[in-house]
Amino acid sequence: MRKSHPVRRAVLATAATVSGIVLLLTLKPGSDQDPADAAGAVPPAAAQSPQGGAQAIANGTVTGDAADTQYGAVQVRLTVSGGKITKAEAVQSPKGGQSDQINANAVPKLNQAAVTAQSGEIDAVSGATYTSAGYKKSLQSALDKAKAAGAAESGNGGGSAADASAGGGSAGDGSAGSGRGGGGGNAPAALEDGTVTGDAVRTEYGAVQVRITVEGGKITKAEAVQAPKGGQSDRVTNQSVPRLNQAVVKTGGADVDAVSGATYTSAGYKKSLQSALDKAGG
Repeated sequence: MRKSHPVRRAVLATAATVSGIVLLLTLKPGSDQDPADAAGAVPPAAAQSPQGGAQAIANGTVTGDAADTQYGAVQVRLTVSGGKITKAEAVQSPKGGQSDQINANAVPKLNQAAVTAQSGEIDAVSGATYTSAGYKKSLQSALDKAKAAGAAESGNGGGSAADASAGGGSAGDGSAGSGRGGGGGNAPAALEDGTVTGDAVRTEYGAVQVRITVEGGKITKAEAVQAPKGGQSDRVTNQSVPRLNQAVVKTGGADVDAVSGATYTSAGYKKSLQSALDKAGG
């Protein structure tokens, strides 16, 4: 009996070792699999990938293309600071009659929604379907321009003519070092001195074309070199154009109100004015 104990112990030890190895081999595949992978979850790196949003938007002020609607044009301007939209405004929207009431309610909501969403994905305002559609189209145009400028910034080491808050700035940055608040507000940030004429804009009563004079980076004069003529248009034009010219010099940009009773002339004036500002670098 004494001689049999060591053998039995050896057999038992061997059996235990083999059982342990088999158990480890059985458990290993399950222990190597991440719970999130097993559930089909997106890996953290993929979940955090950029969505093409504000991180590629250049700082400064950018105006989208005017979007025509059944009741008039809509045009959106964005102000971007720190890579985020800090202000959205409609520099053009349908005017006259019921449009005034609709847009007084809709446009502020759309402006707020653009800042909140930080993108063009905003809901239409109930009762303002056409204005909302035009707003979203012009908003997306402004975002595309800002993203293109942001991509150019990245390729040039971060310098931007529109970014008045950047330490380097550029020679054409009319707001750098001035009392205009570093490129914020509605005034163009980089207007070049000289005289520039915007594109002629056709309206129901005739073409409107605006010329601006810029000195020291500011608009010192605005004039309509073309405006509707003949019949009642003479009276309307003589009343509205001087007011529009004065408003442009006062605001320093395209953010001017339409003159009551001169809806078509005002809309054409603002569109040609924006064209002139674009040519001047604003």
